[in-house]
Amino acid sequence: MVTMLANRDPADLEGVAVHLYRAQKSMENRVFVDADGELLIIPQDGAIEIQTELGRIEAGPGDVALVPRGVKFRVNLIAGEARGYVAENHGLPFRLPDLGPIGANGLANPRDFEVPMAAYEDRDDKTEVIQKYLGSLWTTTLDHSPLDVVGWHGNYVPWRYDLNRFNTIGTVSFDHPDPSIFTVLTSPSNVPGRANADFVIFPPRWMVAEDTFRPPWFHRNVMSEAMGLIHGAYDAKADGFAPGGLSLHNLMSGHGPDVESWQKASSADLKPHKIENTLAFMVETCWPYRPTQFALDRAQPDYDEAWAGFPKAKLPNDARRNAQSRSNLLGRWL
Repeated sequence: MVTMLANRDPADLEGVAVHLYRAQKSMENRVFVDADGELLIIPQDGAIEIQTELGRIEAGPGDVALVPRGVKFRVNLIAGEARGYVAENHGLPFRLPDLGPIGANGLANPRDFEVPMAAYEDRDDKTEVIQKYLGSLWTTTLDHSPLDVVGWHGNYVPWRYDLNRFNTIGTVSFDHPDPSIFTVLTSPSNVPGRANADFVIFPPRWMVAEDTFRPPWFHRNVMSEAMGLIHGAYDAKADGFAPGGLSLHNLMSGHGPDVESWQKASSADLKPHKIENTLAFMVETCWPYRPTQFALDRAQPDYDEAWAGFPKAKLPNDARRNAQSRSNLLGRWL
């Protein structure tokens, strides 16, 4: 597991880090425990079995699994190799977002989160325990497996969620709803309207908005966006953003679709269209991400060329007149 992006000191009990993982071998006689934060594991290729003190979970591409802060676990490969992403949340535990006017149902529903069946090991084999604490790794060796818990109660528990169960909400008229409608999980901050961390997905969905440029338009955010791709292609990038990759747009950094995606969407016939065979995600945070040197050494040097070659937009005369009349009306109202 290698760190790509991070913010805040784990001792602040705030912030989030984004890692990549790749495995060719199961963990044997070794367990890991993160005292700095909970781990949201996002498989991109290959299935894994997560053996925890509180039971076992299998997860593959299209699933996410969470190991709570302080829970010991090991990872076994189910077949071949495995790779993916990890969001390490140092702040308030991930929870479902408030649905507000959506009501009781929609987005991720509590009924779809699966907890493991109880399982334990009775093994008197030497087992290395590696603990992450305040950003450092500490190790000790026990004379038995610590995954020997035979009973527990409470709601502090690992879980798995199938992202196909996400009930996507979207407009059926025009314009762009706020991207918060794609939030699976949130870790709130102490400021309303910005989260310590949000886990957001862009799954297959119908696009039906009229009189609307359908991909994400050019924008700046008060949140920092770290985006990954599990499979397929992202609808706002025609090329260069591959599964297993990662992009970063820190807060107040302008960004949007590339030229090819903009041209295609600008000339599209706005009839109902289904985005299929794709699954992208974001780990958003109100804190600025700092890329590690490992990430910077592997960064795409010409990423900003995606926005080169945009023609200057020219408003039709009637649109110009409408904009001017709205400006005059606003001036009189102020």
